[in-house]
Amino acid sequence: MKGKKSVISRLNKLLVGELVAADQYFVHSRMYQEWGLQKLYERIDHERMDELEHADLLIRRILFLEGTPDISKRPGPNIGKDVPSMLKNDLDYELAVIAELKEVIAHCEGPKRTMTAAASCSTILEETEQDHTLWLEQQLGLIARMGLQNYIQSAAGDIAQGAS
Repeated sequence: MKGKKSVISRLNKLLVGELVAADQYFVHSRMYQEWGLQKLYERIDHERMDELEHADLLIRRILFLEGTPDISKRPGPNIGKDVPSMLKNDLDYELAVIAELKEVIAHCEGPKRTMTAAASCSTILEETEQDHTLWLEQQLGLIARMGLQNYIQSAAGDIAQGAS
């Protein structure tokens, strides 16, 4: 099915965003793991896998529309140096992706409807992006309320978990 160039272009922009997010989460998750923050490692690694699933969904949609996935204009991830900056960078990225998703959905639901692409983007928006954004906001709120050291202690999980 031949798709509209404007839709394919927007889907490619989302694809780049999902892959950059996956890269950022990959690095952050491994940093958490190295620091012994098992709970953060597990959550962010799970988010990384979700981002790759989103990328897969977008690639399949682009190919279905007879487009070519284009990740040539891929910026680098924004890697934090400590737990608060890592969570903040992840939140900032998620908020940017949410804005892009909403723009693509609005475009696809416009006069020249492309409802399947809109549905794919809505799925990403509703199921994961907003959930992850809420979780990141909660984590930053916990740091503000309980202090960084207490938060880090709670994020470490069971000490035996990290030993293998």
